[in-house]
Amino acid sequence: MRVIKGIVGLLLALPLLASAEEIGQVSTVFKFVGPNDRIVVEAFDDPKVPGVTCYLSRAKTGGIKGGLGLAEDRAEASIACRQVGPITLPADLKDGEEVFKERTSLVFKTMQVVRFFDKKRNTLVYLVYSDRVIEGSPQNAVTAIPILPWAKP
Repeated sequence: MRVIKGIVGLLLALPLLASAEEIGQVSTVFKFVGPNDRIVVEAFDDPKVPGVTCYLSRAKTGGIKGGLGLAEDRAEASIACRQVGPITLPADLKDGEEVFKERTSLVFKTMQVVRFFDKKRNTLVYLVYSDRVIEGSPQNAVTAIPILPWAKP
């Protein structure tokens, strides 16, 4: 039992790896101490589907807690994914597969992006949502990319 608790504690303490690149940010609330509250725009490429880039905008809490990484960020996010090159779907593509995940509180809350493939319409669909260990949030956003032929330069 002690080993299980130790492993769980270690896993909760490890930061989740985010493969996003910050594109820009705007300040939304001035804080006298610590960084301001802000909206951050990040970009990440789908790790399994070359030719797809997603842009995610989300709130980041500032102040003393935010500066120390102890604040809980809001659950709201917006997503827009685009075809930026030729798309070739891998054979092992799974609906609901996680393509991006980032911690939005010290331990229990994460923001995730999952992918679905709408075969009938030949379209990739990306959903962003936030969850907690005990209770998630119904707030979400979705974007879709019809897979089109890509002209070679």
